[in-house]
Amino acid sequence: MVRKMVFVCLVAVLCSVVASGVALADEKIAIIDPQKVLFNHPKFQETQKQIQTMMDKKQQETKMAMEAVKGEDEQRRVFLQKRQEAAIEEQKLMESLFKDIDMAIRVVAQAKGFTLVLDKNQVFFGGTDITNDVVLELNKKK
Repeated sequence: MVRKMVFVCLVAVLCSVVASGVALADEKIAIIDPQKVLFNHPKFQETQKQIQTMMDKKQQETKMAMEAVKGEDEQRRVFLQKRQEAAIEEQKLMESLFKDIDMAIRVVAQAKGFTLVLDKNQVFFGGTDITNDVVLELNKKK
């Protein structure tokens, strides 16, 4: 009985592997270097300056707020709150860059007929690198 169940499970696994292999045969895979794309975004340097200005401001706010409260626990709470506020503001500033990058990846992938785009750093072998094409697409909107 146990052998029969093991055999059935092995057959099921084998069938799913074969089926996924057939599905992957239809995939056309591209890879990108997301860090290179981000660093080459036309608005990256400007956004980094905005983030640095915001961080400096938050640091001053944190210092003043921590001086205004007594007790280590209260200071820790203030510090964590200000750090969270800074992270949220940084995320908001970066959001438009990420949207632009996402759109550029989609445009290039569709134009070249790719059905899957992966992070270059997560792929051991294979895929067509479209990083430079994505950077060019981003710079078209400049």
